Amino acid sequence: MFHFSIFNLQFFLTAILPLMIWGCGKPAPEPPDEPPAPEVIEYYEQCLFRPGDYSSTNWRIPAICTLPDGTLLITCDRRKYNETDLPEDIDIVSRRSTDNGRTWSEPVTIAQGTGRKHGFGDAALVVCGNGDVVCVFVGGNGLFASSESDPIRSYVCRSTDGGQSWSEPEDITAQLWGSRATNPTCRNYRASFFGSGNGLRLTRGEHAGRIMFAAAMCRNGNNTLDNFVVYSDDNGHTWQVSDRAYSGGDEAKLMELVDGRVLISVRQNGARGYNHSSDGGEHWGTQGRWECMKTNACNGDMLRVAATDRGNSRNILMHSIPNSMERRDVSIYVSYDEGNTWQDPVLLFDGPSVYSSLTLLKNGSVGVFLEENPNGPCELWFQNWPVDSILHR
Repeated sequence: MFHFSIFNLQFFLTAILPLMIWGCGKPAPEPPDEPPAPEVIEYYEQCLFRPGDYSSTNWRIPAICTLPDGTLLITCDRRKYNETDLPEDIDIVSRRSTDNGRTWSEPVTIAQGTGRKHGFGDAALVVCGNGDVVCVFVGGNGLFASSESDPIRSYVCRSTDGGQSWSEPEDITAQLWGSRATNPTCRNYRASFFGSGNGLRLTRGEHAGRIMFAAAMCRNGNNTLDNFVVYSDDNGHTWQVSDRAYSGGDEAKLMELVDGRVLISVRQNGARGYNHSSDGGEHWGTQGRWECMKTNACNGDMLRVAATDRGNSRNILMHSIPNSMERRDVSIYVSYDEGNTWQDPVLLFDGPSVYSSLTLLKNGSVGVFLEENPNGPCELWFQNWPVDSILHR
């Protein structure tokens, strides 16, 4: 008679029964690994460029975006000999981070300046639906000195490998303004430059996939600037120009709203300007000003953080801009009603500070690329902010 001892029972449970359940000749599956602990997102910052770095006297004009694989890509002006705008000798460079901004690659040159009136600057970035990165910028003459015979030129570069290399600059000036402009209205303008920072790719409605940038164009006969939208439906290979989006404008940013409209936010001194388009940025409504956002005339950025049509519980937009009538105290304003109103801002930097650009990291935090200048010349800093630290303050 078989004697079923404790030893036999242990052997049956640990050796025989798993084989009976799993099947003849198949090993029992390994127990599942413990799920990884969720990433703890904390505030951190890092200076990416200081005056004197990489043999450049100055650095300015931040732009940042997040690529589909989570890589962060930045661009900025390498102002080699002084902090002045074009027509100075300026390069545009880029850097990448694959660890949410903890470490960064060495700079890669997108456009190399070769002397006064042969430099480049004021870059803006957008990620196309096919993964290409399109970078637009200007070069050559200064904005207010520009004429059709001696212009400030508009350029496009493309990266197909996430910003590791770039195509040669393509001059698209004649398409945008001057006597050969595709939009007859723009034939009455003598200069244009892009609002540096982020462009926009539409993701809703019939124009989904369209990429666009806000441009400020200078009228013939005076120095008045108006805003137009430069857009492409083939990932930046050909370009069109909208109707006038804002009269008396300046550097501007674009945002897609959950109802499919496009919002433009325009640099002004005092209450910031805005307008809306209901047809993918081609035509624009009646311009207005946000009395709740009175700031210095300065470039900033807008960021979509959450959208109810994408499964979030509420709509959240963020807008970076100085919370001051001076160029200082760059802060983030938050809107929960698609830009109709803006809440009291959260301070990003306490002190002299200028341009800023925003992106949403793959881990859900907010990345800021910011000009800080507490001691005079600008330093360019990356900041990582947990979303809740902005919403709950």
